[in-house]
Amino acid sequence: MELNYDFHLHSCLSPCGDNDMTPYNLVNMAKIMGLDAIALTDHNTCLNCESAMKVGEKAGVLVIPGMELCTDEEVHVVCLFPTLENALAFSQYVRERIPPVENRPKIFGDQLIMDERDNVIGTENLLLTTAANVSLDKVPQIMKEFSGVAFPAHIDRSSYSVISNLGMIDEYMGFTTAEITSKADKNEYIKRYPVLEKMNILTSSDAHYLENIGSAGGKIDVDSSEIDKILSILAKS
Repeated sequence: MELNYDFHLHSCLSPCGDNDMTPYNLVNMAKIMGLDAIALTDHNTCLNCESAMKVGEKAGVLVIPGMELCTDEEVHVVCLFPTLENALAFSQYVRERIPPVENRPKIFGDQLIMDERDNVIGTENLLLTTAANVSLDKVPQIMKEFSGVAFPAHIDRSSYSVISNLGMIDEYMGFTTAEITSKADKNEYIKRYPVLEKMNILTSSDAHYLENIGSAGGKIDVDSSEIDKILSILAKS
């Protein structure tokens, strides 16, 4: 079966995410946009995933718990997990490895933790957009410890991407999947970086605003609409 997906979305917990990106709003906007499966991937945290998953169960949208990790090299990597428990464990692992820099909402934005009814139940005081003390080359192995799958985010962008920051992407990094933006020429990137021909290439929105959800138009073929089935595909090259 073919699923319409968007595996890179931010909620109001990301300081750069719009406050309208509440768990309820973003899941139901995904439904309006005809998406079958989404992943909530806030910066360096998974604390709004539980609420989004609960909303998804009622709305009929599969929500994969995830995170956009900022590595020590300031490379953004999308991390997806089979269960909420795995995601929250990794969230704590990363929180212990980000600098003790306090968020300043008036400068960086709010970092709101919400329940499934969009009630604010807390805030994250540590600034979530800083680089965690996690090296990019260690991410694939670390993800195995948390039963997850990770892939470099928006590799065609001029900042916070593996290519912009390291100048390359190759098979020795250990990733089986990579993400490009909808503006990238997939065939051109495969010519420039042949390793991509052996990898799964995803296109997601990286939406920080409701109107951008589903704008990338990604589709994936799976046996069934289950998180494990999706992650197993992304883990294979």
